[in-house]
Amino acid sequence: MTSEPVNIRSIRSRRTVSQNIWRTLKSAPPTAIFGMVVIAFYVFCAAFANWIAPYGEAEIVGKAYQTSSTEHWFGTDQIGRDTLSRVIYGARNTIGIALLTVFISFCIGGVLGIYASVTRGWLDIILSRVVDILMSIPVLIFALMLLAMAGKSVWNLIFILAVLDATRVFRLARNTSLSVAVQDFVEAARLRGEKLPWIVLREIVPNILPPLIAEFGLRFCFVFLTISALSFLGVGIQPPTADWGSMVAESKTLITFGRPQPLIPAAAIALLTVAGNFVVDWFLHKTSGLRDEK
Repeated sequence: MTSEPVNIRSIRSRRTVSQNIWRTLKSAPPTAIFGMVVIAFYVFCAAFANWIAPYGEAEIVGKAYQTSSTEHWFGTDQIGRDTLSRVIYGARNTIGIALLTVFISFCIGGVLGIYASVTRGWLDIILSRVVDILMSIPVLIFALMLLAMAGKSVWNLIFILAVLDATRVFRLARNTSLSVAVQDFVEAARLRGEKLPWIVLREIVPNILPPLIAEFGLRFCFVFLTISALSFLGVGIQPPTADWGSMVAESKTLITFGRPQPLIPAAAIALLTVAGNFVVDWFLHKTSGLRDEK
């Protein structure tokens, strides 16, 4: 008998993976489906903002504070820019910066946390004490102070928030990998003479990946809200770059006149946060091994 060709096995393997993914998505609760649809819509708007937005990000297209019309569905802002266009561009700016910040924080905190849990010793003690000190300071106040000293640039914002958020990632990565590093299969790998990178990548990381993925979603929500709060206070993403937090701050006086424009970017912030939490809650429940009671 001839063995099955490699390309046919790979096709069947991919088909099995796609079927498992589809089966998992079909079993998702309505809240998780709602969250995934909302996130997909936001990602679509962020990726194709240049083609979706009717006007440019900083283009002045009318008078200040115009009401809703066929030309400007959400009206205009304080200098005559189209609010709908800036909300669409704000999705790209706010979400993109938040994703980059969380990615950097996981690279810093995750690597240091796993390394500290495996090697232990003086490095683990020093890093843990530094993390304890940084976590004792409120993130928003600390970020305001550091941004006031370093300057209000986007890269300063990303780096400062990434370092501050890496403390939370470090704590989770260290604790989860520490519980795996003492298991028998890790000790057996050491006795076989496996090197540290092999042990980390083949034994520890696969076992701590689900909580890290869930934490990535939660950290994105927190960083996203922090960036919006800093922009609302005037030290986050600076104009003319569109950002939902700064858009709320720029139009907040319209609330006293019964105008809904400040609520539009605020609703965009709230909707994405709720959707992200719905998906993370479902993922945590799915990976925890718990089953719904019938």
